[in-house]
Amino acid sequence: SPYANCSDISYSSNNNNNTSICFVCNFLGLRLLHLCRKPVNGDEFTGGRFFPGHSVRSIWIAVSLAKPHAHVSRTGRRGFVTVSLVLAYQTEVKTKSFKNPCAGRQCARAFGNMGCTLSAEDKAAAERSKMIDKNLREDGEKAAREVKLLLLGAGESGKSTIVKQMKIIHEDGYSEDECKQYRAVVYSNTIQSIMAIIKAMNNLKIDYTDTAREDDAQQLFALAAAAEEQGILPDDLSRVICRLWADSGVQGCFTRSREYQLNDSAAYYLNEMERIAKSDYIPTQQDVLRTRVKTTGIVETHFTFKDLHFKMFDVGGQRSERKKWIHCFEGVTAIIFCVALSAYDLVLAEDEEMNRMHESMKLFDSICNNKWFTETSIILFLNKKDLFEEKITRSPLAICFPEYTGANKYDEAASYIQTKFEDLNKKKDTKEIYTHFTCATDTKNVQFVFDAVTDVIIKNNLKDCGLF
Repeated sequence: SPYANCSDISYSSNNNNNTSICFVCNFLGLRLLHLCRKPVNGDEFTGGRFFPGHSVRSIWIAVSLAKPHAHVSRTGRRGFVTVSLVLAYQTEVKTKSFKNPCAGRQCARAFGNMGCTLSAEDKAAAERSKMIDKNLREDGEKAAREVKLLLLGAGESGKSTIVKQMKIIHEDGYSEDECKQYRAVVYSNTIQSIMAIIKAMNNLKIDYTDTAREDDAQQLFALAAAAEEQGILPDDLSRVICRLWADSGVQGCFTRSREYQLNDSAAYYLNEMERIAKSDYIPTQQDVLRTRVKTTGIVETHFTFKDLHFKMFDVGGQRSERKKWIHCFEGVTAIIFCVALSAYDLVLAEDEEMNRMHESMKLFDSICNNKWFTETSIILFLNKKDLFEEKITRSPLAICFPEYTGANKYDEAASYIQTKFEDLNKKKDTKEIYTHFTCATDTKNVQFVFDAVTDVIIKNNLKDCGLF
């Protein structure tokens, strides 16, 4: 029905004459012409409805000669327009009005016929359209809340530990049954650690303080293989390990661990031997966090935080595993790149000529400046800060960076490494690197850092929407 005195008026200029014609009327006229596809000079049958010729002509008269009011409201994500046509009957002050009021009334009636009397087929189509639009809107809202995080970095940089922390922080941690499943891994890590140290003693020409430990070393190698295969830690083996670890010669070899490959958690497990060796031993959350299993392939983890649905992908960091990364790159929201700070004086397990820190820098350069990640947030985790702080006082940073002349103290050395990585960013004016110092085995630290990371992701999402 027509209404007078509409306050929402939106006019567009008509290039054919000096009359200002409403956008909606142009839209209706063009739509009608599209439906009819022939001159407006007679009765029409379109959209399943019959329209008398005088009604059709009235619309064109109203559009071409009159100045109707219109209110346009947009609904739906795909730009569908709901139109309420409001026609004025009376002459307006200081404006050109309808030159044919009767035509205006006929226009309104014609438009009313078009909108109000739909066939059953048209109604069904309209309902399907509404349902499709609703599904599109819901899918769009769901997609907007999904965050795809890719964990990258060289081997043994702490990526898998970060994933474990997400389970502890956001998924109520590991159940008792799940912890029990890690018992064999803890035993294996402990046995492998002490064996690596004992092998290094021979290579580094280090003697035992107590010569009786030589017999223990032989017994260790005799018992280890069967124990690892069965996933157990027999009493006789645990006693041998305890005696070896207590020897000052073995302790001296441990302090030179940068000269051979040793699990970062070696000291943690060996210092906990009394607890681990108990028959009723069940790994704690911290024990699980410290376990080391080489990641092969791609491990996907899902969790929800701050109303965002995260999909985190952990991929193997060794060179042989990196060719699998490309499958994870599509649609990435952010990349968390992990670097082991404590690896500055170590070489790769797969290439003993390559310093681990240099390998990480080379890899970070290729990721940070990759054309596919121009719009992707890059978050840098300088991890294992606890091990770095302990090591830097006895192993100079110049081993990795000969040009470094600063003090071998945590703050100064860590800041230098941060600068070295951030300087690899070739687009500093347009791309920011978000750097955090982390200890992946410290749940509170990871929780604090990930909260900040999530805020960055939310901020960048708002920027993409033009809301920040």
